[in-house]
Amino acid sequence: MKKILVTGAAGTVGINVLKFLLSEGKYEITALDLKNKKTEKKLKKYRNRLNIIYGDVNDDILIDALVKSHDYIIHLASVMPPLGEFSRNLGEIVEYNGTSNIIKAINKYNEKCFLIYASTTSMYDNTLSASVKEKIKESELTNYASNKYQTENLIKKKLKNYTIFRLPIVLNGIKNEPFIYNVKKNLAVEVTTNYDAAYAFVKAIDYAKELNKKTFNIGMGSEGRLLYNELLKNILDKYGISMRYILSRLFLAKSYKSPILTDSDELDNIIHYRYDSLYNYYRRLQNSGKKRIFQKIIAKPLVFLKRK
Repeated sequence: MKKILVTGAAGTVGINVLKFLLSEGKYEITALDLKNKKTEKKLKKYRNRLNIIYGDVNDDILIDALVKSHDYIIHLASVMPPLGEFSRNLGEIVEYNGTSNIIKAINKYNEKCFLIYASTTSMYDNTLSASVKEKIKESELTNYASNKYQTENLIKKKLKNYTIFRLPIVLNGIKNEPFIYNVKKNLAVEVTTNYDAAYAFVKAIDYAKELNKKTFNIGMGSEGRLLYNELLKNILDKYGISMRYILSRLFLAKSYKSPILTDSDELDNIIHYRYDSLYNYYRRLQNSGKKRIFQKIIAKPLVFLKRK
């Protein structure tokens, strides 16, 4: 039985990675995340079906022990925007240093271990037609994207067995998870959902040989391409206004990029991970916002303006 370690296991993508791994019924799974009320609540229901470890990716002794006994590592631990933009040092500690710790353990104890790393599409300069072949202008990257890019380079230099998935905006339930609002409203974007992103990481296990030493963009393809303003309009229409939306749109720098990806079909052609859709996402959003009548009424003027 293959042994899988998932870092950042209680996050937006991570919790769904655990669900898919469990549904496969053929893995021994270890979930790693920091201990707090939120992560304990989210992971509690799985405590009898997998191994739950609360700890830090920068803990040398812990990571050494975990890497020794696992065949695959789905590495999702990260400091996401907007926090990842505000604090370069914090992002570097978790992203670069934490990954460096995992790499050292792999090379010392378990060279056959396969790393599946979650990166970002926010490092691309061309927002209308980005691909993994695009040359990255490191001097122009934000703190978050820069930490991801440097970590990618470290992985490519130090490891023999890995694949890198660059994630765009990941659509998820707004109530329980932060949503990335710091995008310019007039930009064209390509998105994915938490379900498709998570399934891609799980499917990568069976296709490790085909994916090895390669970088891929994850996206929904043509169906998931739209103006960001259109996405905001649908969120407001189906879920209503929220304090997170107000504060984010007013005070956050609109620095995140989720560009149109000309090569986002390539990964799906290999591992066939897409099964979700924008339609399904909007339906889930509408169901979670059924009782938010007042918030939807307040949002109507904004929805009207965005339609104009």
